[in-house]
Amino acid sequence: MSKSIRLSEDAYERLAAHKQEDETFSDVVLRLAGERSLLELAGILSDEEADELRDAVAERRESRSKELEDIAGEMRGT
Repeated sequence: MSKSIRLSEDAYERLAAHKQEDETFSDVVLRLAGERSLLELAGILSDEEADELRDAVAERRESRSKELEDIAGEMRGT
């Protein structure tokens, strides 16, 4: 089943600019407006990249935790 919608010329041009060669306009709308699933991200990083990212996140968490402890200490006057 399909529905007809009206678009301004500007809206049509913007939508057409996002349209890939093998897509219908319905595909474009679904791609641009659809919700993304985290499962779509599965496998985009190599094991090495995933390990590097995991390490970077852990380092940042530790660093931020230390920063927050320092700020709390300053606020307590210690």
